[in-house]
Amino acid sequence: MVYRVYVEKKPGFEVEAQGVYNKLKNQLLIEGLTSVRLLNRYDVENIDEALFEQCKAGVFAEPQSDDVYEHLPKTDDAVLAVEYLPGQFDQRADSCAQC
Repeated sequence: MVYRVYVEKKPGFEVEAQGVYNKLKNQLLIEGLTSVRLLNRYDVENIDEALFEQCKAGVFAEPQSDDVYEHLPKTDDAVLAVEYLPGQFDQRADSCAQC
């Protein structure tokens, strides 16, 4: 079975999302942009459910700075999904695999 979890930084910790917002607003001159939310999606397979539940707070997220979602939060705003191409090194995925 494949388990999926979404992780987002809590308010005050969302430095990466603020960086993306600033680049979109200032470099691409997107005037109507008011905020950016950045969620990381993790798909996990070949483990049992109990181990996956343990890993949510220790491997994929830090409880003091991250919110964890089972499903993608519903929104009426535009959504943009980005992923690495096959063969590109994904440091975040490699770190999770090592944990």
